[in-house]
Amino acid sequence: MMMFGRKAGYEIKSGSAPKRRNPIKVMAIFVFCLMGFFVLLSKFKDGPFSYDLFTTLDFKPWKNDVDLDDIIKQNMITGDYFTNQVEIAEDKLLGGLLPAGLDEKSCMSRYQSVLYRKKQKQQPSSYLVSRLREYEALHKRCGPFTESYNRTLEYLNSDGQQNYNSTGCKYVILTAIHGLGNRMLSLASAFLYALLTNRVLLVDPVTKFSYLFCEPFPEVSWFLPSNFPIMGKFKSFNWKSPENLRKKKSHATWTSSPLPPCLYLHLEHDYDNDEKQFFCGDDQKFLENVPWLIIKSNIYFIPSLFTIPPFQEEISNLFPDLGTVFHFLGRYLFHPTNFVWWVVTEYYNTNLARADEKIGIQIRLLNKYPNPFKRVLDQILDCVGTENLLPQINETKSSFVVQSEKLNKTKAVLITSLNSKYFEAIKTMYWNRSTATGEVIQIYQPSHEEYERNRNEMQNIKAWAEMYLLSLTDKLVTSGWSTFGYVAQSLGGLKPWILYLYEDYKAPGMSCQRAVSMEPCMHAPPYFDCTRKQYTGNTVKLNPHIQHCEDKLWGIKFIDRDL
Repeated sequence: MMMFGRKAGYEIKSGSAPKRRNPIKVMAIFVFCLMGFFVLLSKFKDGPFSYDLFTTLDFKPWKNDVDLDDIIKQNMITGDYFTNQVEIAEDKLLGGLLPAGLDEKSCMSRYQSVLYRKKQKQQPSSYLVSRLREYEALHKRCGPFTESYNRTLEYLNSDGQQNYNSTGCKYVILTAIHGLGNRMLSLASAFLYALLTNRVLLVDPVTKFSYLFCEPFPEVSWFLPSNFPIMGKFKSFNWKSPENLRKKKSHATWTSSPLPPCLYLHLEHDYDNDEKQFFCGDDQKFLENVPWLIIKSNIYFIPSLFTIPPFQEEISNLFPDLGTVFHFLGRYLFHPTNFVWWVVTEYYNTNLARADEKIGIQIRLLNKYPNPFKRVLDQILDCVGTENLLPQINETKSSFVVQSEKLNKTKAVLITSLNSKYFEAIKTMYWNRSTATGEVIQIYQPSHEEYERNRNEMQNIKAWAEMYLLSLTDKLVTSGWSTFGYVAQSLGGLKPWILYLYEDYKAPGMSCQRAVSMEPCMHAPPYFDCTRKQYTGNTVKLNPHIQHCEDKLWGIKFIDRDL
């Protein structure tokens, strides 16, 4: 029997005399190990406290002003990269929500996302599943460059002078504006409107969503072809445009012939009382036979679609629990491209995957106030402390004692903010200090852009990656009014703690409020009486399944059916 042991540079074997090691060899090994240690230290000097989503990932460096196509080609992120790295998901179709048979390698996130989420409690209704399959068939028959699309386009090119021989195809074109969160909420709203009215949804390619999202429908694209006749006018469309529904309807009768081939619908936050009549049954009746509708929007307008009598029953059938509307629409429509998915999964696996619990904190200052940092930081710390999301610092024990007692419990905190100050402050708070519960706290911030640039596609990629990462957390704190936070909470099926707005935070213990549902808030509801044709204000009695938002009292949102 051999016994092995080490002492002072000697190797001792049973039955033999001690044999001295070569001191030069020992020194060389020591120097090599020391160099390796400093390399690792330089790369991970912040330990479990780090930020910058992209410099921490192993790919060729790039900046905000380089060509995205070149970046994707340089890094060669294709479906083959993922195929050997993850197991096959059992419920990859999300209860039938997603269509089967699509090319998995072209969009790995579609069927792999379930591997990164907890098993969803809610399941899509069988009616929603069947209507989505019907829509996909309609999109395949009427989508861009199909025979039906080309025939309907001819009617548009003739300005309605040719006879409109119905192909059974009608369209809603969305041009979504402002921040990425606003555009995603508008896109989901337009898709549901298309589903309710048996129209095909086409997306203005100016949005450049192709860098962010996979094509959601089988075989035929959802992007409007670049040669669409009046695409050049989209940017200038507003409530004064001659294509506006109100302009057309003012000199048209319900039986006007020929019908206008195209109408513009202004559904931005600044729409006036005339535009708000879109949410009245009479306007929907007028729109039924107009082949082309163009919507410009920056709001989530689904709650007001529910107030239109012809749509109310259908929406209820599609979503028996109205608190899941955007959750299912978002999980159906928004799948990160392979490049974005690579960024998300690499960051998640490197920093978050091994934590026992993941806490997301989304910080967004929408109004400019002098020196808000200290006040907002106090509010965040008060919220996470009062709601027991993060433990207090233990001032009496050393970190070494606490860590030795409870090394196996970790909380990873994912902070998203344009500013790095909050990350630095919370990192400093937990750095080398123990917690009252003995938990080990790890702080991460993927990026800090300082300024929002909606038209910068690189920043949009980072924003989408961060939204998705937040949606993978177990508990979430969001900022009031933030559409960025709305998307994250709904995709993740999370009821967040919402930080009150800067001016509404009055005292400790009153820093945040738990949301009643995961649904986004509609910031600019119409509050319009369709019978009297007048504005009502926010005193109107709401549907029992709709209430005012926690963070915007004149906004409205769906609540869960069981409340």
